[in-house]
Amino acid sequence: MRRFLSVLTLVTLIQSFPIVVYAQVQPQAKQSSDPIQMVLAANWMTNYPDNKFYPERIISRADLASIMVKAFRLDKRQATSKENFVVPDVPPSHPAYKDIQTVLKTDIMRGYRGNLFFPNQRVTRAEALAIFAQAYGVFQFPDETVNEILAPHPDAASIPPWARKAIATVVAEAFVNTDTQGNIYPLKPMTRGDMAYVLSKYLQRQGQDAEIPDAPPAPPQP
Repeated sequence: MRRFLSVLTLVTLIQSFPIVVYAQVQPQAKQSSDPIQMVLAANWMTNYPDNKFYPERIISRADLASIMVKAFRLDKRQATSKENFVVPDVPPSHPAYKDIQTVLKTDIMRGYRGNLFFPNQRVTRAEALAIFAQAYGVFQFPDETVNEILAPHPDAASIPPWARKAIATVVAEAFVNTDTQGNIYPLKPMTRGDMAYVLSKYLQRQGQDAEIPDAPPAPPQP
């Protein structure tokens, strides 16, 4: 009888383990579903010094350069070994100098006439999504397919021609946040909250936890 009770107690303890483990991992899964928390955990974006994120603030070209370098590990690409560009409005003392050099060398972002970068210039949603797609890899859809992908969005006609294929890529990959009618608002400024949404969807596509970011196509670390 004593042996029977010992076996019964052991079975009861084993059966209780999945319940305990489930209760422990649930909060972590819930927390990682928030776009802002995901990108903060991945260190792809950061809070301001007052520890607030300010999702309504607008992304600048310098901001976007730094985000792209972090999210796609552009500094690991071979092109970064090229000689630095001379960029009159981004001297070596600029906080984003290294990241801006990286996006220029990898051709993820380009300068303007006179090799100017305009680091403080606001970025539209069309520009930011196109640059994200450039780093991600623009799908070479034929024009007919691009039109089909964008057709459900009421404001698709306002997407600049140069951005249509890139935006079709991120729309096809479900990276873009829209309103309830499906509007993309390509000409509106890209906010930090918008960017966090795009990056969070990219993280989810990789099937990885935001606390352990490892953005392809860079090879696995040895």
